[in-house]
Amino acid sequence: MSAVADEDAIRRVLHEARVWAIVGLGDNPQRPAYSVARFLQERGKRIVPVHPSAATVHGEQGYASLSDVPFEVDVADVFRRSSDAGAVADEALGRPDISTVWFQLGVVDADAAERVGAAGRTMVMDRCPAIEWPRLLG
Repeated sequence: MSAVADEDAIRRVLHEARVWAIVGLGDNPQRPAYSVARFLQERGKRIVPVHPSAATVHGEQGYASLSDVPFEVDVADVFRRSSDAGAVADEALGRPDISTVWFQLGVVDADAAERVGAAGRTMVMDRCPAIEWPRLLG
């Protein structure tokens, strides 16, 4: 069995997950994280910017790290280099509330995916919710 979620699992995450921590989301509208966060917000999801600058984005207070977010999060959506993504996945695994780790397009770390899967969490890798939503949910 693959450590990476299949389409049914991705569909379930898109439908059920309510709070998305967007790791790498700063206040730069030119970055992909900015538009993906807006996309999720427009579909009723609460987004949580996670970036060292802790900027407020799309009206939501930012936090410097996942560990700093003082409320429950469903998904850690990672907009970081593949070389940095494993550390973010490990930080997410330190939070029992995060049920899904989502690596964005181009973000691949098979070892991190194995750790997430071994912990019983859902792992989505090299996908974007703004692409998967219309494809899987219409």
